[in-house]
Amino acid sequence: MNELFLSRAFFARDALTVAPALLGKTLVHGDTGGVIVETEAYVGPGDRACHAFGGKRTKRTEPLFGEAGHAYVYLIYGMYCCLNVVTGLPGQPQCVLIRALRPSAGLETMALRRGGKPVKELCRGPGKLCRALDIGRELNTRDMTAGDFVILGGEDIPEAQIERTKRIGIDYAGEAREYLWRFTVKGDPYVSR
Repeated sequence: MNELFLSRAFFARDALTVAPALLGKTLVHGDTGGVIVETEAYVGPGDRACHAFGGKRTKRTEPLFGEAGHAYVYLIYGMYCCLNVVTGLPGQPQCVLIRALRPSAGLETMALRRGGKPVKELCRGPGKLCRALDIGRELNTRDMTAGDFVILGGEDIPEAQIERTKRIGIDYAGEAREYLWRFTVKGDPYVSR
């Protein structure tokens, strides 16, 4: 595994470039982590599925308007956290949702946090991976380019091994639900269902 932190410049590109580039990289929080195998791009004011659709700027969405490489952690269904990393330039709200990991560090700790689930199920979905890695709202806005909550370099997945599909759980988003902005490592067993 390449232990180098990803640079701010890596994230300061549009979400549709960063989302597939994150596949094969390693997300770490403390002593737990895994290889990113599934992401989704959310592309700002024109994307009905993005929290900043129409330029909506609230206390909740403020991190999206900030510097690339910071975490945007929010709650869904009142109980599950989702981790996004901010991309693009300040003032142009975009992000990438980290949807699934192939666990690689701290497996016992993650299994305890997930009630003894098998390794394959630990980080197979955005809420599950946040529970497994103990990622909560307190990490919202945290810089993910250094420290113990970070995305490290890793394998570059060839384009031929990347599958593009529709994003999940955005039926409310009109035509945006049809965009092929979900990226997975083809055939990886740790991708969410």
